[in-house]
Amino acid sequence: MATKMSRNIDFSALQEKIQRQFSNLDPNDPSVWPALPKAALCLFLAAVVAVLMWFVLLSDYEEELESERNTEATLRTDFQQKLNKAVSLDGLKKQREQVQQYVTQLEKQLPSKAEMAALLSDINQAGLGRSLQFEVFRPGSMVVKEYYAELPIALKVTGRYHDIGAFASDVAHLSRIVTLNNIGVTPSGKDGDVLSMEATARTFRYLDAEEVQAQRAANKGKSK
Repeated sequence: MATKMSRNIDFSALQEKIQRQFSNLDPNDPSVWPALPKAALCLFLAAVVAVLMWFVLLSDYEEELESERNTEATLRTDFQQKLNKAVSLDGLKKQREQVQQYVTQLEKQLPSKAEMAALLSDINQAGLGRSLQFEVFRPGSMVVKEYYAELPIALKVTGRYHDIGAFASDVAHLSRIVTLNNIGVTPSGKDGDVLSMEATARTFRYLDAEEVQAQRAANKGKSK
C-alpha cells in the first residue's frame, strides 16, 4: 500500500514539474525557456518544415509527372502516325510511281528548246489550214519558271465563224500543250460572217538540266 502511494506521489510530482516548465513562458524570448519546452518547440518546427518540404517536393513531382504524361501522349500520337505511314508505305510508293509516270507524260507534251520553232510553225499551219488570215503572229518574251518556260504568242486572225472555231479546236489538240487566253472576237468588214479573233496563245517547254541549275542558282541569289 505504501509502495502504491509513493508511486502516485512521484507521478504527481513529475506531472507538476512538467506543467511548471510550460507555464509562464515568454513567447518573445524562447531562449530562456526550460529544456522541455525548447525541445517541444524544436520538434514542432521540424515537423512544420518537413510538411512544407513535402508539399513543395510533391508539387514539383506533380508538375514533372504531368509533363511526362504530355510527352507520352505526344510520343504515342507520333508513333501512331509513323505506324500508319509504315503500314501504307507500299501504297504510297505505288502512288508515287503513278505520279512520276503522269509527270513524265506531261513532260512529253512539252517541247524542248529545239522544238519550239516547229511548234510555232504548227500553230501557224493550223490557222492557214482553216483558211484564216493572220494579221498578227508575234511571239513574246520567254518567261522562265523553276522547271519550265512559258512563251506567250499574240495572235490576230480573220476568217469565218466556223473556221475560227475549228482553229481553236485544232490548237487544243496539238501534240504539244498550247492554250488560248484573253480571247476576243469582233465582226470584221461588211460581211457579218467574217470575224476577227484576238488572243494570246501560251505554249510551254521544259528546261534542260543546265537551264534548271541556272534557274535554281538565280532563285538562291534572289533569296539572299
